[in-house]
Formats: sequence, structure tokens, C-alpha cells
Amino acid sequence: MNNYIGIDVAKATLQVYIPIKDENISIENSTKSLKSLYSKLKKYYKKDIDKLVFIFEPTGSYSSLLKYFCSEKKIKAFIVNPRQSANFAKALDNRSKSDIIDAKMLHKFYVMAKDGDIVVPVLNEAQEALSVMLGYYKLLQKERNAFSNHLEALAAKKLNNPIEKKLEKKIEKLKLEEKKMIKEMKNLILSDEELSKSFECIVSFKGVGDISAIALLHLFISYPNANRQEITALSGLDVIETSSGTSIYRRSRISKRGNSIYRGILFMPILSSVVNNKYIKSFYDRLKENGKHSTSAQIAVMRKIILITHSLYKNKQVFNNDIYEKRIGWNK
Repeated sequence: MNNYIGIDVAKATLQVYIPIKDENISIENSTKSLKSLYSKLKKYYKKDIDKLVFIFEPTGSYSSLLKYFCSEKKIKAFIVNPRQSANFAKALDNRSKSDIIDAKMLHKFYVMAKDGDIVVPVLNEAQEALSVMLGYYKLLQKERNAFSNHLEALAAKKLNNPIEKKLEKKIEKLKLEEKKMIKEMKNLILSDEELSKSFECIVSFKGVGDISAIALLHLFISYPNANRQEITALSGLDVIETSSGTSIYRRSRISKRGNSIYRGILFMPILSSVVNNKYIKSFYDRLKENGKHSTSAQIAVMRKIILITHSLYKNKQVFNNDIYEKRIGWNK
């Protein structure tokens, strides 16, 4: 019989529900606090300490420390899909929202665990390094866009301000840094046999370049057990439809609840694929012919690219024209 500990992860704190004492405690999200928590749990559970299971949601870098700690101490963990936990909370009729309630709800989520869900986390150093590097790349991109926007605003005034030259140099420097980061990430992937094979499968789909393949690979390895619907939701591309009240006349929209880093990086392959990939071009043209707005069609293309490459990744296959055309009944 496992002892399930619900942990709600935030940037600075961890809200922990300990069922044996019906106790809620708040601790710092730090190694020192986790060690103190583990000592407390040893006193509570004594000989059953090896049956502990920490249940928490993956929250990017905020949950990394907890994951590391579980791996180091050989503590089993059930890392819960955020979408599933949200639906589970609704089923429990949790109308209130607080860290304490979330921690207690996560403790109850053990009933949803399937075979293989509860394991000691295995850390892949290459995967963790890739995550850090991808975050840094996105930061560089964000900074470059900010400088570019400022440069455009100055140029529109036609004042020949000396600041423009400085901004141009800064932008060029950031572009070079981005290229360097892409090269380093690709070298890291190619140095790992498993990641290298997965990368080869993803990039085999025409229109998906190196940086897009890196982002997709990171998404897929971060959520290895996600299905088609879940991987779409985790990238924030699941559709929200309003079907009640006066708002039924609003357009459906994407949730944007997933990590924005994927949507930001994957925008460029949309444009490339629509031009260079005959399947994506046909799909996009059909959407436009059916009256879809350009933005909606582009989002649909992004979703399709993710689903196709996710299938290639899971099946460990490179893209095959004949198989794909047969599967979709494509006869152009």
C-alpha cells in the first residue's frame, strides 16, 4: 500500500498535503526545505517510508528541483498531466481554488494512476540541458524582437537618431548568438544516440527545420506518455468552444495554456511548409477554400505538423510519402 503525498508546486513554495496527519504545510521550493520535509515524513511513516509516492504536476523549471530530489532519494513519483488534474478537480466539485485545496486534490489523484505511472523519475542529463538551452534561446529571441520593434519605431520618425546604429549592432549580435545556440543544441542532440534518432525522424517531415525539430523533440520527450489530444493541449493549441449564453456567437479559439515557447518557435515552419510541403499546402489551401481565416488556417497547420511529427517520434519512423498518402487517401 503506497503512501501518497500531494504537492502543489509554485515558483517559491511547495504546498504539501500529508494524509496520515491530515496536515497541510507550506515550505520553500528549495533543496534544504525538501530535506526537512523528507525527515518529517520519515518520522511519520517510519518503516513505510519506502512506500512514499509524491504526486505533483510538471510546471517546467519550478518542478525540476522536486523531480531531482525524487530521483536522488529514490522516491516514487506520479507526475500528473495538468489537464487531467483540472478535469479531476471538476469531477470532485472543487469550486474553490487555493494551493491547499490543490495539494489535497493531487493526493486523491492516485486513483487515476495506471500501470507504469508511478515510478522513480529517471533524469536524462541531455534532456535537462536541452531544456535550459531552449529557454535561453527563447530569451534571446524575445530580446531581439524587443530591440527590433524599438528600431522600427525610431526609423518611422525619420530622425536619423544615433541610437538606431546601436540597436542594429545589438540585433545582429543577438542573431549570431541565436545561431550559435541552435548549433550547440543540435550538437547536444546528435551526441545522444536516442535523441539523435528521434531528431532524425522529426526533421524528416519537409518544412520542419533544425530549431523547429529541437522544440518539437523537447515537447515530446518532456511528455513521453501524452496522446494526440494531450500533446496538442500541452502546446496550447487545443480549441476552446463557447456553447452557452450570448457568447455562443464568438469564434472558437485556442487555449494558449501550454508552453508558449513551442508556439513561438513553430510559427516559422508554418510559412515554410505551406510553400514547400505539398501535403501541408494542400491542407492549408483546402481550409482557405472553406472560408477559414488565415490565422485559423495557420493554427490548424501548426497543429497538424505537431501531430504528424509526434506520430513519427512515437513510432520511431522517418516520414514516408507512400505510407502517408495511402493513409489519408491523397491522390493529387
